[in-house]
Order: sequence, then C-alpha cells, then structure tokens
Amino acid sequence: METALVLFNRDLRVHDNPALSAAARAARVVPLFVLDRTLLASRFAAPNRLAFMVDSLRDLDGALKARGGRLFVREGDPVREAVSLAREAGAGAIHVSADWSAYARRREEGLAAACSIAGIGFRRHPGVTIVEPGELTPADGDHFRVFSPYHRVWTAAELRAKLGAPRRLTAPRGPAAGRIPPLSSLAGGEPSPDLPPGGETEGRRRLRRFLRHGLGGYAERADDLAGEGTSRLSPYLRWGCVSPLEALREARSAGGDSFARQLCWRDFHHQVLAAYPRLPRRDYRHGGDRWSRSQRALEAWRAGRTGYPIVDAGMRQLAREGWMHNRARLIVASFLTKDLHLDWREGARHFWDLLVDGDIANNAGNWQWVAGTGNDTRPNRVFNPLRQAKRFDPNGDYVRRYVPELAGIDGAIVHEPWRIGPLERGSIDYPEPIVDHAEAAAEHHARRMAG
Repeated sequence: METALVLFNRDLRVHDNPALSAAARAARVVPLFVLDRTLLASRFAAPNRLAFMVDSLRDLDGALKARGGRLFVREGDPVREAVSLAREAGAGAIHVSADWSAYARRREEGLAAACSIAGIGFRRHPGVTIVEPGELTPADGDHFRVFSPYHRVWTAAELRAKLGAPRRLTAPRGPAAGRIPPLSSLAGGEPSPDLPPGGETEGRRRLRRFLRHGLGGYAERADDLAGEGTSRLSPYLRWGCVSPLEALREARSAGGDSFARQLCWRDFHHQVLAAYPRLPRRDYRHGGDRWSRSQRALEAWRAGRTGYPIVDAGMRQLAREGWMHNRARLIVASFLTKDLHLDWREGARHFWDLLVDGDIANNAGNWQWVAGTGNDTRPNRVFNPLRQAKRFDPNGDYVRRYVPELAGIDGAIVHEPWRIGPLERGSIDYPEPIVDHAEAAAEHHARRMAG
C-alpha cells in the first residue's frame, strides 16, 4: 500500500496546500511537523512567534483528525526526522512546500540529498508564495529590483488552480504520533498580552469577514491608523494558515486590486530574497550610511518613549499585540533610520523578536526599503512623523489608544504635546522629543551627500 509523507514548515493549512494534496493521492499519508532544534535555539524562538505557531499546529492537528488523519510531531533535525519517519512508515516520497530563506533552502537541499541516499522520492511544491521566485524575471537579470515592473508582470502571470482540502486521509498505524508541546516548554518569557489566535480556522474566518466587510473600502481605509481598514491577515499568510493564492483569487473576483497589490509586495520581497540570500544581514545596495551607535536612542525607540506620539503609539502597539499597522511600520522605521540614524538591522531584529507575522523576506525587505539600502527608487525618502500623524490619524485616536499618558488630550494637539502649556503638561509623564525632526532630516541628507 502506497504511503507518502508531507513535511509541514510554514504551510500550516489543509486548504489549497499543494504539498498535502500531492501526498494525499497516496493510500496513506504521514503529515509531519518537526520542532527544529536549531531554530528553537536561535532568535526565531520568540514567545509571540511560538505562541502563534503552537495555536496553528493544534488547529492543523484538529483539521487532519477531522479527515481521518493526524499530525505527527518530532523534535530534532528536520532532515533526519523526516527521513527516519518516512522509513518507519514505509513512505515512498516526501513532499514539502518550497521556501526561500537561506536556511530553508539548505534544509531542502539536505532533505533532497538524504532522500536520494535512502531511495525515497523528494517533491517540492508551490504554496508559500503566489508566484514562485524565478518564474518572473526581467530581460537583464535574475530578479526584479524595482516593484512597479514586477507588479505589471505579476498581475498578468498565469496562476495555478486553487486546490480544495483533502476529504479523507488515512494515517499509518505503526509510528507514534508524538505531541504538540506547550508553549512554556519551547520559549522563555511571556507572549504579548493581545496576540491574535493562530490557526487556519481563525485565518479563514478573518479572510471571509474581510472579503465581506473590508475589501470594498480597502483602498480608502487601509492607511487609517485608528480604523480597522486592514485585513489583519499577515500572521496567517506568514504561517500559511491562509493560502496567499486563495486570498488573491477571492479578492480579484470582488475587484480588490489594492489588496492584490499588497499580496504582490509579499511575492516581490521573496524573489529578492531568493536572488540575494544575504538580504536579512547585508545592505542590498550601499547607501553610504554612517550609523549612530546610541543605545539611549535605541532603547527610547524600542520602549515607545521618543517624544513623538505617533512613533511611540506604533511601538507600543507592537509590544501589546505582536503586530503593527503597516503605515505605522513605515513611520517608526523611517524615524529609527532617518531621524535617529540607527542601523536598520537594529529595527529588523526588534521587529523579528515581537511580530507574529515576522517573515525573513518581508521584514528585511521592508526595513531596507525604508532605510534606503533596499529596493526603494527614492532611497532618500524621509517620513515626517507629524505630517504622517496629521494625515493618517487626524483626530489622534490611534495615539490615545496606545499611549495612555496622552489619553486625556483631545484632538490633533495630542500629536504635539510639547505645544501644551506647562500647567496642562505638569501631570503628564511623557518625554520631550528625543530629536528635532527637521534637523535630523537635514543631517540625514547631508550624510547621504557626503557618503
């Protein structure tokens, strides 16, 4: 009787999962997730990320059991554990979803080599992105360096068919299933208090709600900091709880071009990472920056105590929810790199430690875009925090939600608490601005010119 193993990594769903669908064509299926000891001993093992992962694994196990299967869980080296379980179960092939970080590609290469030695078939499938890196290339290179031409080609690309969830799965009886460990055994420290729940069930519920109630006004409302105009799907896309292709197809059928553009950005950064694996550590292009090493400034930024309420609100939302509004991400990243002149890698590391949607390609790609070392065609772009605040949080509701010291200040003046009289400010424990934005922006441009 034919048996196949599917190794889950960041594709924690049963709907539109090409690797699972291919494995399910066999009479028996071994769905496996390996708790990678290398990753668990690294910065990857942040409480927010692992809390969302554990939720998602439990939900995946439930979905598999509802179809007659179960999730097998092992701990150790993914290559060794996958081949070992495949041998034990008599699997003739191992199926995986192709991933694009340097670590993931080494893992896939190691698994392919180990399968060859063991006489086991190895199959890579799409699913992490909508369009695979390398499928779309410009005439003069191996990847697109600018988003707009990539978007034009991506929009016209032929897409694979959407797949349904397997109706029935049969697991082999011999191997022990293992168990999903509690979060406390995987990570030190507590997760953020207002994390979103993980899992495909919640992800699909949010997708349906967004398509019904949020997609129509997305273009007008996505940058409204105080509103609920975004999809909030990024954690579910990062962990593969929602298929990006399914989200695109559903959005396009309802005329959601603006949302589709955001999904394209996700694919864009993945094709950059595939071509330039050092993206998380090295400048994509040299910006001539001489970064400050001020720990005082870095700690103030991390703590949300810069004296710029819109910046501090974003940083405190991140600490509270493990997520931050995309417009706020642009503002706080520009402030770190262009106002405080601190290295984008410091910001990327802090985001990586807290974001439940932290993704190697998009985290590094977006940070470098804002810092002027990445794919932005205007590398000297500086976001003015006050202009951004008045445009995207005109009444100050976003600031009051996340900066409780300022909750008693009505109206847009909340963005400039230094303009409030000394009597009114006397009882407010909020710092003065750490820098003067105009001076900092001028210094940034001078540094770039000198570099």
